[in-house]
Amino acid sequence: MLLPHAQTLAQARSYVAALADRALTLDASSAYERVLLELDRVHGDECPALDTEDLTDDRAILLAVASNAIEELESYGIDALSIELILAMLVDAHDLDIG
Repeated sequence: MLLPHAQTLAQARSYVAALADRALTLDASSAYERVLLELDRVHGDECPALDTEDLTDDRAILLAVASNAIEELESYGIDALSIELILAMLVDAHDLDIG
């Protein structure tokens, strides 16, 4: 994995982790964690560390940045179907989070 790919993946993972940390319910937090697990799976568990310090508490911004980073992973050779499934999982988690 080249540095730009690793940076994009780290951003996606960090923002999804921040959403999990700030989720209003345990179910929503678990759904975000499943998104993280799927990101790890499609990358063969070759994943950079999370960094959620100093991220905003605005969950709309967290969701937007995470979504954009996940979409960008396609440019690094990640299968488009996998990206769409991960984005769908993220939307489902967000729907659980906002009730």
